[in-house]
Amino acid sequence: MGVEIKEVLTKKDLTTWVRFPNKLYKDNEFFVPFLENDEIETFSKDKNPAYAFCETKLFLAYKDGKPAGRIAGLINHAYNKKWNKNAIRFTRFDFIDDFAVSEALFDAVVSWGRERKHTEIMGPIGFTDMDHEGMLVEGFDKFNMSITFYNHPYYLTHMERLGLKKDIDWIEYKIRIPEKMDPRIIRISDHLTKKGEYRAVTYTDRKVLYKEAFEAFKLIDTAFSKLYGTVPLTPEVIKNAIDNYIPLVNLDYICSVKDREGKILGFGVMVPSIAKALKKSDGRLFPFGIVRMLSALKGKNDTLEMYFVAVAPEYQTRGVPAIIINTIWEKVLANGVKYCETGPMLETNSAVHSMWRYFDKEQHKRRRCFMKQI
Repeated sequence: MGVEIKEVLTKKDLTTWVRFPNKLYKDNEFFVPFLENDEIETFSKDKNPAYAFCETKLFLAYKDGKPAGRIAGLINHAYNKKWNKNAIRFTRFDFIDDFAVSEALFDAVVSWGRERKHTEIMGPIGFTDMDHEGMLVEGFDKFNMSITFYNHPYYLTHMERLGLKKDIDWIEYKIRIPEKMDPRIIRISDHLTKKGEYRAVTYTDRKVLYKEAFEAFKLIDTAFSKLYGTVPLTPEVIKNAIDNYIPLVNLDYICSVKDREGKILGFGVMVPSIAKALKKSDGRLFPFGIVRMLSALKGKNDTLEMYFVAVAPEYQTRGVPAIIINTIWEKVLANGVKYCETGPMLETNSAVHSMWRYFDKEQHKRRRCFMKQI
């Protein structure tokens, strides 16, 4: 029996599409599922404000009557306008080790792209820079983060056979939390804050954080604007992100840096890892997933996931990152945290890599965005 490709059009199909990786990787100790509710909302037009500038088509592959793969095609009009591109994206590309399956899925997206007169395809990359991006190419034997894709090594062979080439890589570090901060970081942080030019701000009230988060996300938008694949964050996208994450974040691991006038110059967010909780609950909130997640977020947890450190471009070389790191480190050490995993960082982003030059770190994962002319 051949491969059948079916477009996802119903809620039942969407649930099957979202859950497919959980079945594909059910016996893989390193795979971490995404939160099922989040994924369903991400691909629901009435829930995800990014649909104001994006279009998607989702496909399932069936072989012998059983789900064998999935993919999402994504046209990001904001990206094409900003970067003067004519690209269609793909994301959530998962499949059994059968080239007939991966080829049929990929061809479905390429066909849609050609119908819409696009001339290249790129991915895996999602709606915005806050979405998951990059196919794992190194670190298959490392436990995954809650905010990144995991995939089998055989995916790379399929990418090659499909004619996809590397466009850019992201790398990730696992950082060991030092018992004593490097004196150089302390010296830079103390020098700048004692002069009164900069002030480190931590949060104890979520209402205050919620109010300042809008300014912080505008800073993030500006700081990341020149990075690969980024699109302008609309007010609706920003509000959606804030509404989703503010209720869950641990305030101990959030810091902003302000100038004399109270303007935010830098903003850093680390989150206790919920990866193990997601794995135990198979990505579902009920019946016990929510309890496990809250325990990971609020209880003892020896691993943090770094969501981002964003600094206004004109202040990136003025010591602001040192203030953020030094301020959060004090809480990190007090709470018994041993490791921090960075999110994916572009291999070309020397500014962010330099932040970790004083730490004991391991570059343990690498992920890739591919490109092909169509």
